[in-house]
Amino acid sequence: MDQKYTSALAVSIGLHLALAFVLFFGDFTNEHKATPTPTAQKMEPIQAVAVDRSKVEAHVKRLKKEKDDAKAKEKKRIKDLEERAASAKRKRAKEQQRIKDLEKQRKKKELEKRKADDAAKASKAKADAAEKQRKKKELEKQTAEKAAADAKARRLKEEAATKKAEELRKKQAAERKRKEQEAKERALEEQMLAEQMQAEMAERQKARSKQVMSEIDRFTALITQTIQRNLLTDRDTMEGKSCKLTISLAPSGFVTNVVPGVGDRTVCAAAKNAIYKAGTLPVSKDPQVFKEMSTISLTVVPEF
Repeated sequence: MDQKYTSALAVSIGLHLALAFVLFFGDFTNEHKATPTPTAQKMEPIQAVAVDRSKVEAHVKRLKKEKDDAKAKEKKRIKDLEERAASAKRKRAKEQQRIKDLEKQRKKKELEKRKADDAAKASKAKADAAEKQRKKKELEKQTAEKAAADAKARRLKEEAATKKAEELRKKQAAERKRKEQEAKERALEEQMLAEQMQAEMAERQKARSKQVMSEIDRFTALITQTIQRNLLTDRDTMEGKSCKLTISLAPSGFVTNVVPGVGDRTVCAAAKNAIYKAGTLPVSKDPQVFKEMSTISLTVVPEF
């Protein structure tokens, strides 16, 4: 901004000086051609020149004053700038000194803090070492107390276990003796029961066998009657003769096979025809009875 102002002021002063030069040394007589009288012709140019010169001088003074004012102003501006620069420099120096002081204080405080921290660390380390030693002793004490307590607990436990084992041994011996007695008694009872059941089973088997044999005899008689009903007889050729047959039966009584055995051929043939003629013979619904009669042997004696 000051440089622009200075340039403009220099241009203005140059222009004014050029104008003053023209006015001061210029010939303006050619502009006044009318000369009514010699006096007028001689006086007027002198008056014009005198007026012009005074104006120029005044103008030059004014320009000079303006130039001086501008210089003074510029000088003042430069002085102000220098003062501001000096003030700024002083402020910078003061600020730098303040920063140096602050840095010095900071380093001093940092050093003090470091020393305090080191002292605190040393104190803490000492306290930690003391606490560690205390804890170690406390742990050793607790370990010893625990070992003593564990030993006592083990001894008491072993004593209790020994006592319990002895009680258990006695109890087991008594229980074993009781069980042996119960086993003997139970074995005796089971033996007696088995003998009783065996006797009952033998009795039942005997009764059942008797019943089965009775049923076999009954159905044998029924089969014999069926054969006799279907048997074609001839007194002349069959009287006093017989034939033993083996008959195979299905559960329904259906005759599956007939095998003649020892006996008269005529009687055997007639008996075989009679059996096949009947087709189905009486059989028991009792499986045990039928099992005994599924293959039955009987002797056929013709009746007249």
